[in-house]
Amino acid sequence: MVDAGGGENITQLPQELPQMMAAAADGLGSIAIDTTQLNMSVTDPTAWATAMNNLGMVPVGLPGQQLVSDSICVPGFDPSLNMMTGITPINPMIPGLGLVPPPPPTEVAVVKEIIHCKSCTLFPQNPNLPPPSTRERPPGCKTVFVGGLPENATEEIIQEVFEQCGDITAIRKSKKNFCHIRFAEEFMVDKAIYLSGYRMRLGSSTDKKDSGRLHVDFAQARDDFYEWECKQRMRAREERHRRKLEEDRLRPPSPPAIMHYSEHEAALLAEKLKDDSKFSEAITVLLSWIERGEVNRRSANQFYSMVQSANSHVRRLMNEKATHEQEMEEAKENFKMP
Repeated sequence: MVDAGGGENITQLPQELPQMMAAAADGLGSIAIDTTQLNMSVTDPTAWATAMNNLGMVPVGLPGQQLVSDSICVPGFDPSLNMMTGITPINPMIPGLGLVPPPPPTEVAVVKEIIHCKSCTLFPQNPNLPPPSTRERPPGCKTVFVGGLPENATEEIIQEVFEQCGDITAIRKSKKNFCHIRFAEEFMVDKAIYLSGYRMRLGSSTDKKDSGRLHVDFAQARDDFYEWECKQRMRAREERHRRKLEEDRLRPPSPPAIMHYSEHEAALLAEKLKDDSKFSEAITVLLSWIERGEVNRRSANQFYSMVQSANSHVRRLMNEKATHEQEMEEAKENFKMP
């Protein structure tokens, strides 16, 4: 500790330290401070804060005094609540925070209802039993296998039950208690699979021949697979066509095709060489014919006349260019003169 004279009182530090700790533990009310020795006002909060800091105590609860500067204050902190405002308190028991593992997802059993038809009634199986198993679905499947039919079930009764799933294109009933049903669309098969596990009872009879437990499963049919392959090939063709259109759209335009040499085309080309608006296109065709080797004894005269026309056109263009340049120079000289 440092005394009033500025010297260090090292010997008194061990003796005063227990007294300071005891005074801090007893609270502010147990501290006896002589106001005459401290030479400060009792009601002055600044003086009280300075005195408490000198004693090594944290000044708390003094009215009118900001004990902590704004630079270190935590924004949104409410000291009366000892918590951050604007933040919802977190329950440590909430699953997903790593404190309590979330409960495993429970599978909700689908409760099936009784289905009433004109000729029969379908009763669902016990919901506590596992659902009936099915084989792997073939590609493009539109046909289902239906087993466990009542022995007295007719094709009309089967039609009545399964036409609720969609349009039926064919029913192939066996002499035994099963049949194959082909639907118009693939999604109708899923509705038929839903009926697997139902107990079918014809009318109100309790005879064993008038009841049976249905087993509906995917069936593999050549017609279904053939139609599926046709659809796949059609989609592949459409995709190739779409890609070709996209490539053609992104491809830069190709130059126009150059016609083949003939006497008629040569005569037309000679006229184009004399036209200023078509000279550029015509000279390109002429050079292509010469590069292809179309010049021979028979066509030499035509090519000579076309070359002469081109030469005359080029010479005329050069003369016009020289004339324009001369006029430009004269105009510049006239512009420079005062």
